[in-house]
Amino acid sequence: MDFAPSPLALQWRERLLAFMDRYLLPYNAAWHAAVLAGDYPPPFVEDLKALAREEGLWNLFLPTLQDDEPGTRLCNLDYAPLAEAMGRLPWAAEVFNCHAPDTGNIELLHRFATPAQRVRWLVPLLHGQMRSAFAMSEPDVASSDPTNLQTTVRREADGLVLSGRKWFITGAAHPHCRLLIVLCRNADDDQTNSHHRHSMVLVPVDTPGVQIVRNISVLHHHAPEGHCEILLQGVRVPHDHLLGDWGAGFAMAQARLGPGRVHHCMRTIGQCELALRLATERALERTAFGKPLADQANVQEWLAESRIEIDQARLLVLHAAWLLDQGESADAADARAVRAQVAAIKVVAARLQQRVVDRAIQIFGAMGLSPDTPLAAFWTWGRALRLMDGPDEVHLRTVARHELAQARAGLGASAAYFTTPEQLRAPPHLSA
Repeated sequence: MDFAPSPLALQWRERLLAFMDRYLLPYNAAWHAAVLAGDYPPPFVEDLKALAREEGLWNLFLPTLQDDEPGTRLCNLDYAPLAEAMGRLPWAAEVFNCHAPDTGNIELLHRFATPAQRVRWLVPLLHGQMRSAFAMSEPDVASSDPTNLQTTVRREADGLVLSGRKWFITGAAHPHCRLLIVLCRNADDDQTNSHHRHSMVLVPVDTPGVQIVRNISVLHHHAPEGHCEILLQGVRVPHDHLLGDWGAGFAMAQARLGPGRVHHCMRTIGQCELALRLATERALERTAFGKPLADQANVQEWLAESRIEIDQARLLVLHAAWLLDQGESADAADARAVRAQVAAIKVVAARLQQRVVDRAIQIFGAMGLSPDTPLAAFWTWGRALRLMDGPDEVHLRTVARHELAQARAGLGASAAYFTTPEQLRAPPHLSA
């Protein structure tokens, strides 16, 4: 396995970075000023999106992108370095139509939508003409176990009826959000298997009974696109708004998460790289107690530990991306091993971001707590990642279960490495 970027990945990464340097970074201050003034999304974002699409820097995340669909098709491994580059500027991904949660929703629609659903929702999403949200988490149950979800969908003669409450739904406050993909528990379902009791329903945001209650701040950080609480009160949609099969919602949700976690983790690594660079430059510029911070032994250790941990995490995430790509071939890797690897990178990336950014904040001092640098926002996002898409504990359990399953399959094989008193008294002799 060679995780050096392929020539194709290097080519597109250089084009992406050049685009960001030329067009996005000069607009960064204007983007923040517009958001602070309540002008979201800033009007110039549409112009930037048009430029990106003209250069092929569009829908780069989708390995199954068809020839007649807009954008550039890349595998997960080739896209990973691009996601890392985008992560340095949190609003950059939308310019390239590579932003969450739309990437995961596009993948779902790409795999499971009917022809009519594709025309109505997938095509506008692929063209960047609308936004969407994925409504799973709920305030009244432990959503870390999705089988707990209580929002219901009921089949009636004239359609599907949804009732319940969702929260921390990313993207729902975006002015262009037109679609909620809602994971629901099937009402009055006699299925004994808890993993077949849920379905996904496509709900237009303007459907009667859909109420965006509030945009919830995360550690006092306000995201303009929203992490929203949504109330569904007798929401009625036609039968053809069911996505995929009845009762297949849980399996579809799991299928959605793999590539999305690679994207999240690589964007996190991009933010960690920027945090390390900022910390390094700060250490060279600042003097304390008669010498530069860069000459302080503890600061050198922080910088070294950050470099080592970032590189370790990147290799682990690239390996997960490679495994996902292998899973699309005839000799697919074992699904449980891939699932464990994807769970592992989610834990590693979130913890990495907190450690690396925390060190950078410490080197910056009070300025690191201010909005003058991106560090405070990066740290907030890293802490949130330890809960988003499932808490660390759930992912650690997935990894542990995989290890235990492997041990059960070969139980006793490690006994040969023990040394007993009997073996020491009568060691075997090599025969001639």
